[in-house]
Amino acid sequence: MDHQGTFSWLPANNLIFNNTGRIRHDFYALGHPWAPVYLLDGCRPILFEAGFSCLGKIYEQAIRGVLGGRRPEILFITHVHFDHCGATSYLKRVFPGLQVAASSIAAQIMNRPNAQRLIRSLNHDVIPLMTGIESDRLFDEPFEPFELEMILTDGQLIEIEKGLTVEILATPGHTRDFLCYYIQNKKILIASEAAGCADGTGQIFADFLVDYEDYLAGLKRLAALDVEVLCQGHQFVFVGEAVKNFFARSIESTERFRTMVEELLRIEGGSVERVVARIKAEEYDVKPFPKQPEKAYILNLSARVSYIAQILYERTITRRR
Repeated sequence: MDHQGTFSWLPANNLIFNNTGRIRHDFYALGHPWAPVYLLDGCRPILFEAGFSCLGKIYEQAIRGVLGGRRPEILFITHVHFDHCGATSYLKRVFPGLQVAASSIAAQIMNRPNAQRLIRSLNHDVIPLMTGIESDRLFDEPFEPFELEMILTDGQLIEIEKGLTVEILATPGHTRDFLCYYIQNKKILIASEAAGCADGTGQIFADFLVDYEDYLAGLKRLAALDVEVLCQGHQFVFVGEAVKNFFARSIESTERFRTMVEELLRIEGGSVERVVARIKAEEYDVKPFPKQPEKAYILNLSARVSYIAQILYERTITRRR
């Protein structure tokens, strides 16, 4: 493997790294490992994800460092959470002609004023967490909404050049607008949170926010693909045998999280708030940085616990009938 960058292996024999630079051949993780932009270089360079708005200038510099005077042509976005689409408008501005591609649901969300306000607020909240980066390297303008030039659907194949396609995989569960991107002939999968999310402690978080069953089904669908490079949403990229190991652990973690939350809901008399507080104390409060802003973490955890609480409620009502 060519690792022209500063990858850290965790551990070395498992082919897991958590920094930025060349991952393999013409595929790069750029910007910041906490919220990277992925670049596939070629006749038509393409990007995946757009991270935080405050890192716009850093993404731009890293992309130009690889492409020189050439421009990326398409930006594929998995979903329009603040930490995956934040720098989209900035990248469109500095790379004229860049086409943004995502799902029709993502386009609908981006048109909602309340969604725009939340994305803007969460991107602003992350700026103080960007320690170790000189302030003049950060982009200090607020997030701006953007238009999509390409609406993508499940099973669609986007031809990038002869013999190279990006397959679109709809994997709702984390969010309803979620898409993964599979580059079959290079065995690269940009799965983000649809695959689960490992942190620096080795724990894998099941990140279903809107539908547990859809999330688990999507996770198993991704696990069945022939993948040698797996890009999760934050921090880590898995290569080779580490991919299969990650998927097996992610599926197990997802099923275990549901069982744990069901038990805590019984103990806490169905109180979502108390269950969230208990999990946060054990899962978030003791975790070292880098980690999600607390506001974003609580929003996501509350959604997961609330979903399971609703399943338990509906199960109870059905039994009483």
